Amino acid sequence: MLILKNTITEGPGTIEDFLNKEAMPFSIVELGRGEIPPPLERFDTLVVMGGPMGVYEMDKYPHLMIGSHIIREAINRNMRILGICLGAQLIVYCLGAEVYKGHEEETGWRSIELTGDGLKDPLMRKLAVHPQVGDFWRKFKVFQWHGDTFDLPIGAVSLAKSELYTHQAFRYKDNVYGFQFHIEVTTNMLLEWFKNSPEMPLIMRETEEIFEEYTGRATNFYNAFLRRK
Repeated sequence: MLILKNTITEGPGTIEDFLNKEAMPFSIVELGRGEIPPPLERFDTLVVMGGPMGVYEMDKYPHLMIGSHIIREAINRNMRILGICLGAQLIVYCLGAEVYKGHEEETGWRSIELTGDGLKDPLMRKLAVHPQVGDFWRKFKVFQWHGDTFDLPIGAVSLAKSELYTHQAFRYKDNVYGFQFHIEVTTNMLLEWFKNSPEMPLIMRETEEIFEEYTGRATNFYNAFLRRK
């Protein structure tokens, strides 16, 4: 697996934890710090992490253009691809749809709801099953931190929505997934992200309540996504 990071503080979090536990090989490239990605021939999976910049700021952040070239090549190679937040927006951009400022920021533990197609998607169903109880939830909380949104690319399928934004998750073909929310968050990541924010006490209280469940949902998704042929 090749993991592309757009900023030092975002990811790969619980993705890296899962890969280490399962002894799956991976490489992390800090695109935002100017690191050069290796050739894609060595990998079958690409994961693109988030960042505070916008897809429409490529002139200001040239590493986003590099990331978009890699995503296009990965799509052409039919690799497994997962984009998270900015990573999902970069996939959208590469598939020819628009990414733009949303009407308001969506931050914190917020509910998403699976669409009809999301209910049928085998990987989204893994995310929707409560890891301890085993029951299926059409609506459940995820961690959000974004101000941008996007149109759904032609050929993509909407998998989840929220009250504020229509597009929270999508699939393109059978191998490309994009999540607007942060499936990968850890407690330490949230402490870093919100260390100077008045929202921090509330976010950390909610994190303590939900984190075991959330990481269980994420682990089930990773297991299904990465072992899918």
